[in-house]
Amino acid sequence: MEALIIVLTVLLVVALVVGLWAVATYNGLVRLRNLVQESWRQIDVELHRRHDLIPNLVETVKGYAAHERGVFDEVTQARALAAAPGSGVAEQAAQENALTSALGRLFAVAENYPVLRASENFSQLQTELSTTEDRIAAGRRFYNANVRALNTKVESFPANVIAGMFAFTRAEYFEVTDPAVRRAPQVDFGA
Repeated sequence: MEALIIVLTVLLVVALVVGLWAVATYNGLVRLRNLVQESWRQIDVELHRRHDLIPNLVETVKGYAAHERGVFDEVTQARALAAAPGSGVAEQAAQENALTSALGRLFAVAENYPVLRASENFSQLQTELSTTEDRIAAGRRFYNANVRALNTKVESFPANVIAGMFAFTRAEYFEVTDPAVRRAPQVDFGA
């Protein structure tokens, strides 16, 4: 009888430890999932700020370079796609990459107009856009770090057992796929 009580006590302690571990693992997965969602919302705020700045920038450049209609249309269309709701992280990243490329062409047009580059309004918009781009990059790093932590926990044993039971899945990284962004800048002091 005494041996049975010891065995039941050991089994109860083991069950209690496993139960506490399962609860702690579940809560950790919930915390990581919420952190990923929060960090995405921070990126989304900055993307909306970027989307709001772009029409002002386009209008400023239009005043100086009205004959560059194709570039303006491209930026406007890319902004509309990027600002459209309901896309996933990978699709949003692709749309933002297209917008970044279009903005690069807009700035290339602006380079041909020294008066435009000297305009205080254009300079201020360009500075605000640059600051927003820096915030997006910082948010992307924070988001991707949280995604990495969540994905590691979802895939690691034994936490993957709890993740599978409660339908926790991997999150998508917010990646830059534009080759121009990944390319190292060319520096030439010869000219």
